[in-house]
Amino acid sequence: MIRIRCPHCGVRDHKEFSYIGDATKIRPPEPSLASDEEWYDYIYIRNNPKGPHEEYWQHVVGCRSFVKVLRDTLTHEVLATGLPADQLKENYEAK
Repeated sequence: MIRIRCPHCGVRDHKEFSYIGDATKIRPPEPSLASDEEWYDYIYIRNNPKGPHEEYWQHVVGCRSFVKVLRDTLTHEVLATGLPADQLKENYEAK
């Protein structure tokens, strides 16, 4: 079972959350100037990393807030959680 710490509600079962997606993808800075290839890459192309990876989840059964989760994709262990603007991977690796 995956347990996720919501910054507002505390530790909850992952069934209360909905996976939103990869938190490492960066939207094109100038959307109107982005090429079709840039949009295609942003929307469809995803890495399949091994180890710690940042993801967005939403606490849909609780406060409905968005949570950034640093999860090990090999073990499914949640290594850190925070708000969407938090730099979880950098802070985790600095420890």
